[in-house]
Amino acid sequence: MFVDEVMLKVVAGSGGDGCTAFRREKYIPMGGPYGGNGGHGSDIIFKVDEGLHTLLDLRYQKEIKGKKGENGKGKNQHGKGADSLVIKVPQGTVVTDLDTGLILADLKGKNDEAIIAKGGRGGRGNTAFKTQTNTAPNFSENGEPGEKRTIKVELKLLADVGLVGLPSVGKSTIISKVSKAKPKIAEYHFTTLKPNLGVVRATNGKTFVMADLPGLIEGASKGEGLGDRFLRHIERTRVILHVIDMAGTEGRDPYDDYLLINKELEDFNKKLLTKPMVIIANKMDIDGAKENLDKFKEKVKDKKIFEVTALTNSGLVQVVDYLSDLLDTIKEENLYEDDAFESHVLYKFKEEKPFTIEKEGDDFIIKGEKVEKLFKMTKFTDEGIKRFSNKLRKMGIDDELEKMGAVDGDMVRILDFYFEYHK
Repeated sequence: MFVDEVMLKVVAGSGGDGCTAFRREKYIPMGGPYGGNGGHGSDIIFKVDEGLHTLLDLRYQKEIKGKKGENGKGKNQHGKGADSLVIKVPQGTVVTDLDTGLILADLKGKNDEAIIAKGGRGGRGNTAFKTQTNTAPNFSENGEPGEKRTIKVELKLLADVGLVGLPSVGKSTIISKVSKAKPKIAEYHFTTLKPNLGVVRATNGKTFVMADLPGLIEGASKGEGLGDRFLRHIERTRVILHVIDMAGTEGRDPYDDYLLINKELEDFNKKLLTKPMVIIANKMDIDGAKENLDKFKEKVKDKKIFEVTALTNSGLVQVVDYLSDLLDTIKEENLYEDDAFESHVLYKFKEEKPFTIEKEGDDFIIKGEKVEKLFKMTKFTDEGIKRFSNKLRKMGIDDELEKMGAVDGDMVRILDFYFEYHK
């Protein structure tokens, strides 16, 4: 089964918890802190596997979850980090964060891989908190939570040339004649239900990859027919090969067909019409095709047009050789703008408050990534609570609560946990 789009949740592993421990030796009954740090949680990594050609393996997975790092131990023993969880995907896979719209990865190289969700760092053991003023800290940290994302995984086929056209214009016949691809061919619409890839060899010995896509119809870019599912695969192609039934065997006008397909390409992605386009005038052995071609050429003067009868192989060698030479002059373009990728966004300065406070009824609700992470990593021992309170105070949360009218005994919530406010 060909699957080219999957939605799922990825949860990287949390870091291991730090340990609170003290040295206990025969002649050192009250030694210093001796608790080790927790290990790093497992990253979620997507890696290209050339043997895969579909996202079928991910289709029935609702969630991919990494392992937690090992907890720290006494005697300053640090917990072992969890191994990365590597998910194999086909070449041409694009991963998007659905919450932000950012592109996390475009895995188009044979050895490409990318971290989709980062594992949390291990919590620090009490040894890490030893200072000149606190020589025996009695607290440690929980491990940092791993990143959570809801993602869309798309497969966009890697092909040099993409065949487009209305149903039954001869695309499948063409790719079957110029390559070893064996698509289903029949005299009815939508016999091609999945993209077909074929390696094409020119007379000069050079090869390139051609993709046969299911036929497009009017409204394909908006979900009509099958086209909207497969138009994404044309985005990576360097040349568009537009196949037209020049005989008009179904009573259609070839020029109208040409305009219709171009409009669907434009509606899906305007950049598609900037790609080099070569036209195949197919079914030239049928009555009326020559006359239609003459009329067509009067209206379309800026495209290379080849006369072809795919059924008998007539004209296809010339098409293949021309495409081979043309591809030598065209560089591979970036599918996405640089600022679409998260890696480019992560390092942009963005000024935002470390927390927000809202009032719901009589309660005060504290929100913010920084304060929520601090809460999750706090072990609520006596010393841990004291440290947590000091951190909140330094962040300015106490001052903000006072400005908002909080008084002793008011309830303050962080995530699903409630605390009493006291000055």
